[in-house]
Amino acid sequence: MSLTADDVNKIAHLARLGIDKQDIDSYAKDLSGMLDLMTRMSALDTNGIEPMAHPLDQVQRLRVDTVTETNQREHFQAQAPQVADGLYLVPKVIE
Repeated sequence: MSLTADDVNKIAHLARLGIDKQDIDSYAKDLSGMLDLMTRMSALDTNGIEPMAHPLDQVQRLRVDTVTETNQREHFQAQAPQVADGLYLVPKVIE
């Protein structure tokens, strides 16, 4: 797909981007190249291919889910202007 200068100007307007006149042809070429790549990729047969979370098939290191901090709820709520039933009370701001 080949974009024209008018297409780039419309896209820039919709995205609220300011583009210099001398850069429009460069943007049109780059965007057209990206759209061509997407078109070629969508034509590939991906049946039977498992989705991956990472291209290098890495796994995340997991840590033990243990509590490492002490409960300071009472300390923090003692400094609050208004508290009820363990909740912070704030003024109503939306009608």
